[in-house]
Amino acid sequence: MSKERTDLVKAIKEKGKTIEAEMSFFDHLDVLRGHLVRASIAIVAFTILAFSFYDFIFDKIIMGPGKTDFWTYRMMCLATEKFNLGADFCVKKLSFNIINTELGGQFTLQLNSSLMIGIVLGVPYLLFEIWRFVKPALHENERKSATGFVFWASLLFIVGLLFGYYIIAPLSINFLSNYEVSSIINNQITIASYFSVVATLTIGAAITFELPIVIYILSKLGIMTPEFMRSSRRYATVIILIIAAIVTPTPDLVTMLTVSFPLFLLYEISIYVSARVAANKKKAEIAFYKND
Repeated sequence: MSKERTDLVKAIKEKGKTIEAEMSFFDHLDVLRGHLVRASIAIVAFTILAFSFYDFIFDKIIMGPGKTDFWTYRMMCLATEKFNLGADFCVKKLSFNIINTELGGQFTLQLNSSLMIGIVLGVPYLLFEIWRFVKPALHENERKSATGFVFWASLLFIVGLLFGYYIIAPLSINFLSNYEVSSIINNQITIASYFSVVATLTIGAAITFELPIVIYILSKLGIMTPEFMRSSRRYATVIILIIAAIVTPTPDLVTMLTVSFPLFLLYEISIYVSARVAANKKKAEIAFYKND
């Protein structure tokens, strides 16, 4: 009888722990939902703002890299005059016309591009909400080491966004629009195709610039080490050059190196970040064993 009673008490305790764990899980889900709702509200607000000022956004920002008076092209022409880089380096024409082939194409463009701009502008706040959700689960030393996560992640995202918009996108548009298989072919480019190229290259560069943050997280988890990254540097070099060749499909070596240089720099920064994480881990282990 006492054994049955003991088993019953044990079962009740285990059931209580299970219920408590389930409640804790749903509490965390509820908290996460709150953070995501606030981030979504911010994105919607930015989307409405972009939709309201769309004339300026479309003419000056979206169509910017498709015009010869764009800042990047003007700087290339100034560099050509100053350093005698050759007539081909100065962009004087972009051989394509923008067209729309769908009845609702222009409205869809405004809606989709406004939403994309809203998401891009809302990324820093989204990162802030993610940090607020993760922060309570971290230990004090982990919180200190992760201080500045939102700032650095947002800064890298913005720098990558600017690099993609002012360097990668215009260089790619220049090459692709002026590339000819035959002179009888006219480039009639749909606005959806043009916007897709600009958005993909710009946002792709912004995401790529988050590499040091990704390496930091992987290093904290013990998945990535500086020794591995140093030993893989030659493979990383080949991959970076391939990425640069794909992103800027141009035979110009200067252009490819211009695109690949920040990627090399990001890789070296990532090695430094991983090495710092490893050094801090080693110091913490030494201090732990000394205290014992």
